[in-house]
Amino acid sequence: MAPIDFAQVDWARAQFALTAMYHWIFVPLTLGLSILVAFFETIYYRTGKDEWRRLTRFWMTLFGINFAIGVATGIIMEFEFGTNWSNYSWMVGDIFGAPLAAEGLFAFFLETTFFAVMFFGWNRVSKKFHLFSTWMVALGSNLSALWILVANAWMQHPVGMHFNPDTARFEMKNFWEILGSPVAVSHFVHTTSSGFLLAALFVVSVSCWLLLKGRHVEMAKKSIAVAAVFGFIAASFVGLTGDESAYTAAQVQPMKLAAMEGRYQGGYNAAMIAAGIVNGDKRPGDSQDEFRAVVKVPGMLSILANRKIGSYVPGIDDLVYGNPKQGIVSGREKIERGREAIAQLARYKKAKEKGDEGVAAAALQAFRAQQDYLGYGYFSKPEDLVPPVPLVFYSFHIMVMLGTLFPVIFLLVLLFLYQRRLAERKWFLRLGCWAVFLGYLAQQSGWVVAEVGRQPWAIQDLLPVFVARSNLTVGTVQTTFFMFLAVFTVLLAAEVGIMLKQIKTGPEGE
Repeated sequence: MAPIDFAQVDWARAQFALTAMYHWIFVPLTLGLSILVAFFETIYYRTGKDEWRRLTRFWMTLFGINFAIGVATGIIMEFEFGTNWSNYSWMVGDIFGAPLAAEGLFAFFLETTFFAVMFFGWNRVSKKFHLFSTWMVALGSNLSALWILVANAWMQHPVGMHFNPDTARFEMKNFWEILGSPVAVSHFVHTTSSGFLLAALFVVSVSCWLLLKGRHVEMAKKSIAVAAVFGFIAASFVGLTGDESAYTAAQVQPMKLAAMEGRYQGGYNAAMIAAGIVNGDKRPGDSQDEFRAVVKVPGMLSILANRKIGSYVPGIDDLVYGNPKQGIVSGREKIERGREAIAQLARYKKAKEKGDEGVAAAALQAFRAQQDYLGYGYFSKPEDLVPPVPLVFYSFHIMVMLGTLFPVIFLLVLLFLYQRRLAERKWFLRLGCWAVFLGYLAQQSGWVVAEVGRQPWAIQDLLPVFVARSNLTVGTVQTTFFMFLAVFTVLLAAEVGIMLKQIKTGPEGE
């Protein structure tokens, strides 16, 4: 393998992170707002009141603006797999491409087919068919998320595949195992429910602004009432699905869970970290304290991670240096087994070229015995297997703390509406205007946990990020990084500007 330019790898990672995080500004709002718009139109269909029609069209317009720009950023991100991560695309294209193709066939076409009817069919089709079209757009938007998250979940927990030693590619063996992976299921329900939550916060923020300005007051009250109920249900579901996601990570990505909790030392009856300041100087195997300050909940992590009181939860040191009593193989042993797998794979290919079937069969058998550790063979020391602990820890705890705040916001909205004093609570309306930004912070933090917590793997245990790269120069990746930064910033500014103008304009007909 050619020498690795880690500067190029870091810039490629930064570019993909930039693209993904910009794209994720638009996606969760699309997921949730499509459902809320469908609810608004359902109320209009049932009541026949024109005020609900105007309200629906107002939020539908904001949804359409967000949807269009989200599609543009998503297309660019898919192209990056071929430009910056060509080794990845070559090695796993047979598997990773299938969910992406399904997303286009079963979801995107569904969205676009009914999208035109939803926006331009108000006076051209029946009320029933228009409502049906709106729900189909909502369904298509969330089906798109399903297939993308299935692909991402496979990177976190590769199942339903086998490695072809003749082509050096991972090939699909069982599509349904990939689709039904516990990581895929937990990712999908947690991500979509968090999108519903964000959309509810968006409606709350816009409605609070309208109430502060004294504009379209009745529309704002109706919108915020539906959003608060929807958001409270979504927030409760986010908590449940988040717990399931953490449990799944504990089973298949214990290093990620250890980083999420800043936990270096494993132990029984493990405490959950409620809040803390990470010791940034701490390294695997040393004697320094894990935290400079910490608040713990005794025994809770054992319950959350294993569903068993007092159970053992491994720490980073266990996973790096091994713990035979707990059946944990050390990183050093995994590296040695990975190097053996690479050596036997090379021996197999050489024997095949020479036509020596006996040697090839023996090499293949030896390779199969160690193939689960294939990716480890590219590392030089076990400490390289640890993700950036402070970043993962703080991102996880920011997400959790905000997740506990959001239900309170929705309950206060409902309380003030019940008291008929929401418009009088100026302090709350001012805070409510910022609620959506807290939602975005929680969204981005969640994806940092999911993706940075997986590092240094492109595919968990099988393909390191630095092997998945393309052979590009640093300058090439830097140039495209700043090009995308400029383009995405312009797109974001355009969306914000158009949305603000539409919000100030208000609902159609007023």
